[in-house]
Amino acid sequence: MLTFQQFIGFLLAAILITASPGPDNLMVLSMGISKGRRQGIAFGLGCALGCLSHTVLAVVGVSALIAASPTAFTLLKVCGGLYLIWLGVNALRSLGGAGVGAVKSDETSLSKLFLKGVFANAINPKVVLFFLSFLPQFVIPANGNVGLQMALLGVTFTVQAAVLFGVLGYFSGAIGLWLNAKPKASAILDRVAGTVFVALGLRLIVNR
Repeated sequence: MLTFQQFIGFLLAAILITASPGPDNLMVLSMGISKGRRQGIAFGLGCALGCLSHTVLAVVGVSALIAASPTAFTLLKVCGGLYLIWLGVNALRSLGGAGVGAVKSDETSLSKLFLKGVFANAINPKVVLFFLSFLPQFVIPANGNVGLQMALLGVTFTVQAAVLFGVLGYFSGAIGLWLNAKPKASAILDRVAGTVFVALGLRLIVNR
């Protein structure tokens, strides 16, 4: 099971990363602006649920790796740390200006938008790499059952993403206008998220 500090630390990092401007949340905003609140919420919930597929892959892959070779798991953590640092540096170098564009209006049903969100997230190879790099950062092998720890972390990430994406979809109009009017706001969020990525990456490498 997860300790309280382990859970809170992961939850805060996950919320910050999910809230920073990125393809998923900008698409949720665009969907909500062009199609309506319910459509934005449906698509956002689909994107969040897609995270479960990456959780399963991470749990199976990392658990098998630990069983096969602790050294290989250490190498994975180092590579994961370097990947997080790379993401952080890119975010720190970002000029901001993330805007919310228009999505072509049609009569797509809520269920189709939900499935579209699931599929879009599930097939994204960058999200797979992110989960393989991010989840092990908060796993404590000494606490036992690494697979269960990663599964709980993945479910936690999915739940908080569903809540945040749901809020984005509901308030999409106001948030979209604010983000387009204040491009520096996205730059600030990028700087904060970038700092977190670099810090997590360094910690992952040092505490291997």
